[in-house]
Amino acid sequence: MIRFDAVSKKYPGGTTAVDELSLELAEGGITVLVGPSGCGKTTTLRMINRMVEPTSGTVSLRGRDIREVHAPELRRGIGYVIQHAGLFPHRTVLDNIATVPLLLGWSRRKARARAAELLELVGLPAESGKRYPNQLSGGQQQRVGVARALGADPPVLLMDEPFSAVDPIVRGELQTELVRLQKELHKTIVFVTHDIEEAVRLGDTIAVFRTGGVLAQFDSPERLLAEPADDFVAGFVGQDRGIRRLSFVKGSEVPLRDGPLLPAETPVSVARAAGEPWLLVLDGERRPLGWAETGALPAGGTLADVELKPFGPGFSLLGDSARAALDAALLSPARLAVALDTDGTAVGVAGAQELTGGAR
Repeated sequence: MIRFDAVSKKYPGGTTAVDELSLELAEGGITVLVGPSGCGKTTTLRMINRMVEPTSGTVSLRGRDIREVHAPELRRGIGYVIQHAGLFPHRTVLDNIATVPLLLGWSRRKARARAAELLELVGLPAESGKRYPNQLSGGQQQRVGVARALGADPPVLLMDEPFSAVDPIVRGELQTELVRLQKELHKTIVFVTHDIEEAVRLGDTIAVFRTGGVLAQFDSPERLLAEPADDFVAGFVGQDRGIRRLSFVKGSEVPLRDGPLLPAETPVSVARAAGEPWLLVLDGERRPLGWAETGALPAGGTLADVELKPFGPGFSLLGDSARAALDAALLSPARLAVALDTDGTAVGVAGAQELTGGAR
């Protein structure tokens, strides 16, 4: 859908922001542009909506050179989300979201109805539409920014470091929300970030730029982590790329063992004979109750009489990845991740050794 053919941007004085970029961004997917400061990723993004004009080369949208489209008209058909939301402070949230539909000639009633739909879509309560931007938290403002960008249902959405100004918890929530929205809307999204973690989490494809606006690698997140093109990409991706690769191993593919799973009514004598340093104690429906340390077990009774330590977060066989399982293992007193079925029952356990086997 979006194509760059030998595109360069050079400024007076000799600075090259983007150098001979040739790139094709798939329709209906999220492409993340990532790299160090000053590498040309934001310039590349802004050339798509002609906020920056290329010095040479061609940018095309659905096969049409964007220079053939009047710039304001082009921008009204492309959603744009920036770091600090960029909301109009004197307008209510509802009127902020209705901005582009009104510019396109929609009636105020229709534009406000669309804005109300989008408020719900981005997870904000209807009453927030009557508020002004300064009455919202940073995370709520960013949600409004996304809603405004979707106002006229544009096929393309440009996002320039939209979540970098909020705290880590809110940032994670916004990333999750974007993934959810994309599954529903299937927009062509171009997303700029300097955070490789965010890029791997969100991107269907990732374009890594080096200083000077040169494209270093364009690949899927999994291939980027597995096969960095050169030392620069490997260094930018980071030394823990093997652990990041676990994000692409499904929880259902994690090798499990029954090991130390025992019901609470198990006699202590039998539990000791299991030969495990830690025992996961289960209730009558095989839901985890907690961990019992074998060396600290009393002389008699059952596991129901033992003081247990929390079993940790566990991981879902269906919804989580091997990376989530590794995190669960590291947080567990037994250093074992507990695999949970959809009903919360324990299916098995996996240790760090089994889990990191998927990162090789």
